[in-house]
Amino acid sequence: MPPKTANPSARQTQLLEAAYQYALTHGLADLSLRPLAEAIGSSTRVLMFLFGNKDGLVRALLERARGDELALLARLRQADHPVGLVAAAGQVWTWLATEEHRPLLRLWVEAYARSLVEPDGPWAGFARTTVDDWLDVLAACQPQSERDGEDGAVRRTLTLAVLRGALLDLLATDDERRVTAAVRRQLALLRSEDGGSGNA
Repeated sequence: MPPKTANPSARQTQLLEAAYQYALTHGLADLSLRPLAEAIGSSTRVLMFLFGNKDGLVRALLERARGDELALLARLRQADHPVGLVAAAGQVWTWLATEEHRPLLRLWVEAYARSLVEPDGPWAGFARTTVDDWLDVLAACQPQSERDGEDGAVRRTLTLAVLRGALLDLLATDDERRVTAAVRRQLALLRSEDGGSGNA
């Protein structure tokens, strides 16, 4: 039976949120429906009915994780007054470096990696979609004169690469002080390219 996600019931939404909190702690790699169902007060039969199968549930969990990511990105969008690439990257890094966000970010990294090595699984397209989401928002943070040029695309691609690489380092080492210093150094270099403007 196909998953019933177009108009989710209150129970489906409740179980998805509970499953999401479980995934933040346990990850998705070895997700098994029976222990998950027991942990969230449901049954495998109910989860299968609501989400179709395990892959359907994983897809729903990835969409839930993407929702948290997009909520962060939405706060950076200021179409009338773009904050600038450096300022946006600084705000993003502050959020990424906050310890309470580590479970979500570990889940994000796991899904990102899985989508690269299992392109036909429930993770399909997750990495590409994530890159597109972030580049789109970084573009919206750039002044239009910068955004529409080839160099603007290069600058936001570099910025995203720095943030993503720093995040992987942080998750591996928990050395927030060192990694944050490196991010700030790179952002200072980006700012200096534009004569010290914070709106670069």
